[in-house]
Amino acid sequence: MPTKPRTSAVKILQKVFQTNGNSLNELLLQHASNLTLQDQSLVKELCYGVCRWKNRLESQLNELMKKPLKAKELDLHCLLLISLYQLLYLRVPDHAVVSEAVNTVVELKKVWAKSLVNAVLRQAQREKEQLLEKRFEKIAIETAHPKWLYELIQQAWPEQAEIILANNNIPGPMTLRVNTQKISRIAYQQQLAEQGVFAECTAFSPDGLMLTAPVHPTQLPNFQQGFCSVQDEAAQLSAHLLDLQPEQKILDACAAPGGKTGHILELCPTAKVIALDHDAQRLLRVQENLQRLNVQAQCIHQDAKHFTTDFLFDRILLDAPCSGTGVIRRHPDIKWLRRKEDIAQYAEQQLQLLQHLWTLLKPNGILLYATCSILPQENTQVIQQFLHNQTDAEEIILNEAWGIATATGRQLFPQANGYDGFFYAKLRKK
Repeated sequence: MPTKPRTSAVKILQKVFQTNGNSLNELLLQHASNLTLQDQSLVKELCYGVCRWKNRLESQLNELMKKPLKAKELDLHCLLLISLYQLLYLRVPDHAVVSEAVNTVVELKKVWAKSLVNAVLRQAQREKEQLLEKRFEKIAIETAHPKWLYELIQQAWPEQAEIILANNNIPGPMTLRVNTQKISRIAYQQQLAEQGVFAECTAFSPDGLMLTAPVHPTQLPNFQQGFCSVQDEAAQLSAHLLDLQPEQKILDACAAPGGKTGHILELCPTAKVIALDHDAQRLLRVQENLQRLNVQAQCIHQDAKHFTTDFLFDRILLDAPCSGTGVIRRHPDIKWLRRKEDIAQYAEQQLQLLQHLWTLLKPNGILLYATCSILPQENTQVIQQFLHNQTDAEEIILNEAWGIATATGRQLFPQANGYDGFFYAKLRKK
């Protein structure tokens, strides 16, 4: 029997908000088999919305309650956040929100809380305009970011901080990468239009199409035949930055879920590619993506810090593990899963990966360092430290039309109707 969507959403959010919580996307996948396709979309909307606006919703909830719920009532807390999100941000009839919330209380086996939930939401219904118009003195709550993250973004990018914070709360567009081995970008754009799916060419990736409205991948023409992949424009830039040549040996370190591996092979089918990842489950997704695209790479399950070969690579792509602060709009749970102390740990790991993988690069070879972070601690500062330590490394300056130049590398910020936040630095071994 399918699970009720709001009950699923409550259980998912509980696990996200617990100490050392789980990834929202992983939890959504785990619950998908118990939900209809329509309910999967609803659960995703509810969970994404609550994660996006969590501390604002909690502040609004505090205005409606005489005293907060006890820590052990996290499920009720999540249910109230879901219901407030529906009342304040979605076009759902108020009576339906209240009725569904009370029914969900019963499903959660907390019948004693029916009157409490009903009373809180009825009050929210009456005070909806005041709750929506309220402005919070604490800027972190007003921008719906944890205080530590707001402060880091403000310190790093004082001129861009306001727009970065705003764009983090706007869902990112759906962007496709057209497989130009099978079809031209313009021809695929026409195929989409014939099926009522409209798209514009991306400004910086020559292979990208940005949809005017998202659709399920199964609605894309010839998707299973590998004519396109879902991939943000910023991520599409990496394969072009590698300066690919036929027959090159290429290492895609930290390759999962395989979007960049597939793109490399679309642009350079004769390349000898190794796709490396430490997560066996995510490596399966790499293999599935490559199979759909009908391209081949050697997939190896191993931590990149310990990977060795008896030959050297012409090109190495290191899409390093990072905070993900450039893709918060696609993964709003990042705001609440990350901690300030995580940033230094990521930076240390990134430097270790760089230093080890450098030993696997041929003289005159290129290593492209990438993250989906907007924090200099994980980007420019890591590259500066590496260049200081590594005398046989030199930076290739990226004079591109996208992003902004930093002391080393180039930084992209999330755009309201464009690419995600990303960082690139291109290094050559002397």
